[in-house]
Amino acid sequence: MLSKTRSATAASGSQRQPLKPVVTQPPATRSATTQAKGAVSAKAAPTPTQQKPPSVDIGRYDGGFEDDEKKRGQPISGEAADVLTLDSSVSTVPTREWHLTDFDIGRPLGKGKFGRVYMVRTKCEPKYILALKCLYKSEIVQSKVEKQIRREIEIQQNLRHPHVLRLYGFFHDEKRIFLMLEFAGRGELYKQLHKQGRFTEKRSARYIAQMADALSYLHRKHVIHRDIKPENLLLGINGELKIGDFGWSVHAPGNRRTTLCGTLDYLPPEMVEGKSHNERVDYWALGVLCYEFLCGVPPFEDIGQNATYKRIARVDLKIPAHVSPEAKDLIARLLRYEPELRLGLDEVARHPWVVRYKPSSKSAILQ
Repeated sequence: MLSKTRSATAASGSQRQPLKPVVTQPPATRSATTQAKGAVSAKAAPTPTQQKPPSVDIGRYDGGFEDDEKKRGQPISGEAADVLTLDSSVSTVPTREWHLTDFDIGRPLGKGKFGRVYMVRTKCEPKYILALKCLYKSEIVQSKVEKQIRREIEIQQNLRHPHVLRLYGFFHDEKRIFLMLEFAGRGELYKQLHKQGRFTEKRSARYIAQMADALSYLHRKHVIHRDIKPENLLLGINGELKIGDFGWSVHAPGNRRTTLCGTLDYLPPEMVEGKSHNERVDYWALGVLCYEFLCGVPPFEDIGQNATYKRIARVDLKIPAHVSPEAKDLIARLLRYEPELRLGLDEVARHPWVVRYKPSSKSAILQ
C-alpha cells in the first residue's frame, strides 16, 4: 500500500500512522480549473506584477456544519480512532496545518451518508475555491467502513490526472474528517443524465474517451477503481469528466482480488460468480457506462437482484435500434464474458466511434 508517516496521536497501544500528503496547497494545475459558472480559475500566488484575481461568489452558507455538530457524531476511541487519525499536516512535511476556520464556507453542494459537502474558499491568498467534504467518524465506525475510507484517501491523494478529481489535503478534529477536494463546477454527471434521459452519441463518445484515458492512468498506477458509474462522475467547468469516489478502489499491483464490491448493475460476470478479478473489471464497467449514456438505463437492469445477476452472468445484452452500429460494436467488445477478450483501453481510444467524435481542441469538449 501507499506510504504513511508517524502518528502524533494513538488512542490504542499500537500507533497508526496518519496519511502523508503529496501536496501542501492546491496548485494551479489543469485539473484545478473547476469552479462555478462565471468563476475564475485558481492561480498561483500573485507576484507584485500580477493582478489579484477577482472575488468569486461562493454562495450563502446555511450553517450545516454547526447544525450537524450539535445533532450527530460522537468522539471515538481505540483502534478505530487510530485508523481515522487523518491529517495531511505532519512534522516531516513543510506545510501549514488546516482548520475549519481557515475557510470561508459557501453554498452546500450535497449531502452524503457520513456528512455534507460545501463550496469553500481559503482565507489565505490566493484564495482557492474548493469542495470541503465532512465525514463523521462515529458514523463511519458504525458502518464498519473506517478502513475503506482510509483506503480512499490513501489512493486519491496520490493521483494527478485531468480526469480524476483531485484531493488536495485533509484534516480532522475529535468527531470529523475534512477532505479538501477539487471543485467540479458543473456538478454531478448523473443529474444531467437523469434530466436529459440519455446523451447524444457525440457527447457519450467524448466522455468514453476521457474515461478510457483516466482508467489507463489509474491502471498504470496499479489502481483498480471497481465502482465506475454515473453517480461517481463529476463535470468540471469546461464540461470535462472527473472520476471521483475511490471508496471501493484498491491499490493492488499484480494481485487478483475476490471481494464482491461495487454497484450491482455494473458488476462483471467474474464478480457475480465469485471468481477472482483484475483491472479488466473496469473495462466491463466502461461498456456498461457507454450503454447507459446512450440508452439512459444500464444494460442488465431487471426486476430483482437475482434476475440482474443472471443476465450479467449470461451477458444477456440487447442494444436498442437507435444506437449506431459503431457504438454497438464498442459496447459489445467491452461487455465480453471472458475478461481477457474485452477491448483494451488503448483500443477504446482508437475505436472508430470514439475517433469520429474526438474534439479538435480541449475547448470543444461538449460543442
